[in-house]
Amino acid sequence: MPARARQKSNATKAKTNAKKGGFYQKVLDEAERLDFEFVSGVNGIDDEIALLRVKIKSILGDDPKNIKLIVEATNALERLIRTKYKISKEQRKGLKEAIGNVLKEVALPLGIGIATTISK
Repeated sequence: MPARARQKSNATKAKTNAKKGGFYQKVLDEAERLDFEFVSGVNGIDDEIALLRVKIKSILGDDPKNIKLIVEATNALERLIRTKYKISKEQRKGLKEAIGNVLKEVALPLGIGIATTISK
């Protein structure tokens, strides 16, 4: 089979697997599966980005005082997104600020002191 045809065949198989449940689906509960399907893409590191988003949401719901884990997960998300889009330092700063703002808007209403952790 020519390489191009093999790539198309692999891409088709990957899409079929994603529809059937995908690699990560087996370890997610029903709510996480629905979230994962909602935010996931098909190529590259989109699934990992989607998984981190789902897990960050889960951490905020289940263990909102675990600031260290939240910051580590959002930093990992930032690195994956930067890798995907090859973001410059200026863009990275803006992304980090945006993620920080989202956490502040979610964490502060929950009574979590996160602002000092993010600024480090």
